Amino acid sequence: MSAFVKTSRCHSGGCVAVAADDGVVRVRSTLVADGPVASFTKAEWDEFVAGVRRGEFDYDDVAALSSR
Repeated sequence: MSAFVKTSRCHSGGCVAVAADDGVVRVRSTLVADGPVASFTKAEWDEFVAGVRRGEFDYDDVAALSSR
């Protein structure tokens, strides 16, 4: 199983870590190393990353949509 990695821009300790192998991407918080892990297929991850790059998950936009 692959090790979790985080962005080099993470300096607070509270960041998102990801690991990928066998067509599955796993995501967890760096604050709780043995905490829950969300798993996604490579296709799901690719769609999510594409949405992030398009700005679809900017915090203010997501917060506004989530409060409806």
